[in-house]
Amino acid sequence: MRPPMSSRRLLSFYLSLLVVPLVTSCGRQPRKSIAVIPMGQAHLFWQSVHAGAEAAARESDVEIVWNGPPTETDITGQLEIIETMINRRVDAIVLAPISRQALVGVVERAWREKIPVVIFDSPIDTEHFVSQVATDNYLAGQMAAERMAEILGGRGEVGVVATQPGAASTMARERGFEDKIRESFPEIKIVDKRYGMADFAKSLGVAENMLTAHPNLDGIFASNETSSTGAMQALKSRPGTKVKLVGFDWSPQLLAELRAGLIDSLIVQHPFRMGYEATRAAVEAVSGKTPPKINNLAPRLVTHENLDNPDVQQQLNPDLKKYLG
Repeated sequence: MRPPMSSRRLLSFYLSLLVVPLVTSCGRQPRKSIAVIPMGQAHLFWQSVHAGAEAAARESDVEIVWNGPPTETDITGQLEIIETMINRRVDAIVLAPISRQALVGVVERAWREKIPVVIFDSPIDTEHFVSQVATDNYLAGQMAAERMAEILGGRGEVGVVATQPGAASTMARERGFEDKIRESFPEIKIVDKRYGMADFAKSLGVAENMLTAHPNLDGIFASNETSSTGAMQALKSRPGTKVKLVGFDWSPQLLAELRAGLIDSLIVQHPFRMGYEATRAAVEAVSGKTPPKINNLAPRLVTHENLDNPDVQQQLNPDLKKYLG
């Protein structure tokens, strides 16, 4: 028969049972959390960014905290989200700033509190970030101008359905388009420019007003998904129109009208890769490495002729369900 344990030995035995899980728990490193904050959440573009961020997170075993304002004009809402993430003490922030000036203060606050910030899609007026990942938007605007000149034969009247003042990425596209037209195609005149304020209905309204005000208009450049959709709908309401539309970004509806011939071409970004590269940069920063300060991603011209190319389709149709469930 086994002799009973003494009280002291019994106490030591039970304490040992408590200590083992504590040691195991202390030895396990908690997953790093990276806040990814887009300008908005409604558009397919941001969903593709989200999927790319999740792909990078899975590779690096980090947690993505995804949150953004409902619309791309809600600066106050985006500010509040960033403040919440700083107070939550996330390990890094990946941010697409709605305004390059209004968000400087909160980004610099994160910097002071040793939370690395990666800027993506649109720049910001401070150097207090570890990396910036974005499409070369000025080049994209130049590409749109070259395509417009090609399809118009180097002459005609064009209008610009712009996005919103203060949005650095779309302003760079518009500036690239306008500069290239002025510098290289003197027989093409930009006769009108109106802002759709990143809203489908407003973009439709300004495009319709532009077409009414300029009956001899030959082409329209639209600088983001909402302005492209608004301009497309305005043209669709005018059967037989010969106005050429060069848009920016894509959606299933825009691609359908590109295939049908109503839209001549779309300049597209690679939002999946953008989300992936920005999140990878944040992981590197959290790990004590130094990611590239500027990472510019090349835009792509998509036309009816190359729409079905495998590499184009892969860029336009990332597997969102695989990463977003």
